Amino acid sequence: MASVEPVDLIVVGGGAGGMTAALVAALEGLKVVLCEATEQVGGTTATSAGTLWAPGNRHGAEAGHGDTVADAARYLDALIGPDASEGEGGWRRAFLDSIGPALDDLERRSAVAFASSGRHPDYLPLPGAALSGRAVSPLPFDGRLLGADFLRVRPPLPHFMLLGGMMVGKTDVQSLLGRYRSWSNFSRSVALVLRHARDRLFHPRGTRLVMGNALVARLLYSLRRAGVDIRFGWRMSRLVQEEGRVVGACFEVRGIGERRLDSRAGVVLATGGVGHGEPLRRELAPADFAFESLAADGVRGEGIQAARHAGGHLQGFAESFLWQPVSRVPGVRGAAPSLFPHLYLDRAKPGLIAVNRQGRRFVNEASSYHHFVDGMLRASREGEGAPFWLVCDADFVRRYGLGAIPPGTRNLRRWTQRGYLVTAPTLAILARRLGLEDDALARTVAQHNQFAATGIDAEFGKGDAALDRFNGDPSRAGNPCLGPIGTPPYCALAIWPADAASSAGIRTNRDAQALQAGGAPIPGLYACGNDAASVMRGAYPGPGATLGPAVAAGWRAGRHAAACLATRAPDPIDP
Repeated sequence: MASVEPVDLIVVGGGAGGMTAALVAALEGLKVVLCEATEQVGGTTATSAGTLWAPGNRHGAEAGHGDTVADAARYLDALIGPDASEGEGGWRRAFLDSIGPALDDLERRSAVAFASSGRHPDYLPLPGAALSGRAVSPLPFDGRLLGADFLRVRPPLPHFMLLGGMMVGKTDVQSLLGRYRSWSNFSRSVALVLRHARDRLFHPRGTRLVMGNALVARLLYSLRRAGVDIRFGWRMSRLVQEEGRVVGACFEVRGIGERRLDSRAGVVLATGGVGHGEPLRRELAPADFAFESLAADGVRGEGIQAARHAGGHLQGFAESFLWQPVSRVPGVRGAAPSLFPHLYLDRAKPGLIAVNRQGRRFVNEASSYHHFVDGMLRASREGEGAPFWLVCDADFVRRYGLGAIPPGTRNLRRWTQRGYLVTAPTLAILARRLGLEDDALARTVAQHNQFAATGIDAEFGKGDAALDRFNGDPSRAGNPCLGPIGTPPYCALAIWPADAASSAGIRTNRDAQALQAGGAPIPGLYACGNDAASVMRGAYPGPGATLGPAVAAGWRAGRHAAACLATRAPDPIDP
């Protein structure tokens, strides 16, 4: 192994939490090395919507939305119980008090910038829930400013890019779908396409970055300006402890072998959580519930495992994963299948139901992605496991799209031939092709159509909640989430459960210090992002419920490490 290299702070992992910790520590004057196991930063953050759950943020207040930290505290109390434990409770209070100042500090001292997400309801109708203002989104970023580093930003999921690499946000999608309905929509659509066409002359994909890509790019741009040393292909193998204190880490470096870094202030773990780490998945997964993972391929759980070996306490919850339903999109020309997350584009729209293997509905289709898969989990415990099916008619697919099938699609043969979609001229034939009872599916559709006629879903309340209506079709009178299924051919798409992130992780305190089982901090060791146990305790309160705490914890970790180093006597390794 090469000689030991001393630095002030080591950050392991290039997602939102790790990049924030590295940036803040560098802005506080520390010499920081950020080690990323892959060749690109962003991790799962890069493929996310990039939204942060940020109670009481300045942007929402300036837009007149009126959200408060006190209301968010009431909401969390109703959702997960009182803030009682000093260790965990201290972190919840610290998150609520820190997220607003953290965003203000980042915007003041770096290129990180946000805007209010506007109307973006919390996911459950509980006391203190917000309809608007609580979420913020990163402003779009011009990837050309990164120069060669543009290739270091992990791209979004391919199904969420148009025209071979054009990123679009939710407002972009609305403009593109309605491009012939108004001059503003048409002009915006033309501008997006022309910008993308120019980009493709010089870049492998569009450089107008939005959502999670915009957040990652802004952080990367800021890290470079702050002088942070970013090392790609450095995968951590173990932590180094001396007399109980974490003083460094060892890495397997692609093409080189093992290297060791020593750190005066310690190590921040932000490797992405459980991800594809099979030992942790087996330990934490619900019994007899198989599921895919949407975590970045490079996320393998090594941060959590290394912290456990150093004495950190792995804290699990009743639900240790955060869920999203997915469909499996067959690859073309021998490529492996890919996963399409069903977030808001289809499930909440009128004219669609989700059924189990008995042909019966099992959930409110318009509920949040996490709570939709909760319905899958309940059904599985009752003996009705995956696959589940989204059922609609061809007119629905033409109007709204379905999974990877874009809106406007009239000829479904390509999708049926690839095995992605099942179609049939009658519900009875569709049921037989899916292996369902003929009469059960027909009865379910007939009952749903009765609900659609009255505008009231008497079984699951689809369209009752603000979140349902937010993701429904605003152009539809009455209930924006209910419509008949009646125009053959009929369509069905298999969906499966997947985790987007883990809520289980290393228990931490208010400054993101990793804690032992007894509650004492491990000197020199921090954990943030999905490497840390969720402040939400396994619940999913609203949009950005992982990224908001990740940024707040990274901000607190960077500041705490700098403050501790300022009060320590120089170590022998100092130059």
